[in-house]
Amino acid sequence: MLKDTAARIFETIRRHTAHDVEVTISSADFSLTRFANNGIHQNVSDSGVSISIRTAFDGKTARATTNKTDDESLRRTLEAAERLTRVQESDPDMLPMASAEGEFESGPSRHFAETAVLMPEDRANTVGEIVDVAKRNKVVAAGIYSSSESFEAIFNSNGVARSHRQTLAEVSITMLSDATRSSGWQKANSPDVRALDPVRMAEIAVRKALDSADPQELPPGKYTVILEPSAVLDLVGFMFQDFGAQSVIDERSFLNDRMGQRLFSEMVTITDDAYHPLQAGQAFDGEGVPKQRVPLVEKGVIKNLVYSRSAAERVTKSDLVKRLGAARPTGHGFSLPNDLGDMPMNIVFAGPPAGQSKTVEQMIAETDRGILVTRCWYIREVEPYQKVLTGMTRDGTFLIEDGKLKHGIRNFRFNQSLVEMLQNILAMGTPVRASGEEAFDMVVPALKVKDFHFSSVTKF
Repeated sequence: MLKDTAARIFETIRRHTAHDVEVTISSADFSLTRFANNGIHQNVSDSGVSISIRTAFDGKTARATTNKTDDESLRRTLEAAERLTRVQESDPDMLPMASAEGEFESGPSRHFAETAVLMPEDRANTVGEIVDVAKRNKVVAAGIYSSSESFEAIFNSNGVARSHRQTLAEVSITMLSDATRSSGWQKANSPDVRALDPVRMAEIAVRKALDSADPQELPPGKYTVILEPSAVLDLVGFMFQDFGAQSVIDERSFLNDRMGQRLFSEMVTITDDAYHPLQAGQAFDGEGVPKQRVPLVEKGVIKNLVYSRSAAERVTKSDLVKRLGAARPTGHGFSLPNDLGDMPMNIVFAGPPAGQSKTVEQMIAETDRGILVTRCWYIREVEPYQKVLTGMTRDGTFLIEDGKLKHGIRNFRFNQSLVEMLQNILAMGTPVRASGEEAFDMVVPALKVKDFHFSSVTKF
């Protein structure tokens, strides 16, 4: 779908109502190739469109959604939204719909023809190359290769008209060796398929599977740990909803009573930046408000929250303004109505000062004894104020001794405070676009951390 088509859909809907109306339109072509046991076993493609209509009047709002674009279906969906709106409780704090005032920075293009034209044969050929790497090394490959082209737009009766086109290619590879009870893993995605190197990813996953052969058991305890970017991403991802102003208003954020404090190591500087070249996604939020770059943490000090329009208004009219200062919408709200409020979704860690960045290999070489963690999984929050998480390591966990990987080890379960982890940083790598399984994609570095708490050993 293109913006002109989306605009015509909005005008069709607006003609049928005298109320304020907001229309969110999304369409996507998504294709996925799955492989396991060194062969492709599934190829699927899906094309779809979603049109979500929100009406607002008398301090009430509600929405209804359809996947049909003909005039009659749009009219019926609008009527459904209006019926739902009428039966809601009136909210005296509900704001008018967002306006189009102010500048809008569309951000870098995230639509690449090379990704959009990927065919099943292209993905199959790449999977063939991945499987060849597996067969040469006598291991078994499994994973996915997906590609998509998507469009997002939002229009409202106050003049908002935003749209975003994007492509995305993603590869996830697991290499398995039943003979040695070991595995290796790599995952990456990018709007530009040319930024991916699936064969190189396969070679790294194989090396991890082979090097961790016949894993040995270590006792639980506190260790110096080197976390690769995917492991860092899946851990830190659990704290960013707390940087939304609504969570502070509701007193469910670990940042309550901590704004302006140095909470992390001076090495930690974090910005939410939808315009960063390694980021993806649109440059506007669920109400069409342009996203702003927001410094969240500066040299370990908690600096700012992100705000939806309603959260900014609530803070401004409450005693929280004395602690949080002036509040303004930053373009981080979700589509209304919702119970989430706001959240930064384009996280970018700054790297260490010039000359102080360390590669994972350098971190290993400078470690007398420690653990290398490729990734984590099955992570759950145990305690919210110190952000204590539990979870397990997986697909490449190694003992480091005398600056070298000595052997693979059985996976650990951990119970670790994120606050303490980000206080205990010993070294940091150059931030990269990373993917995991438990959190959204971010630009994060590898980290070397002291006193990481492993609570027990798994059986694999």
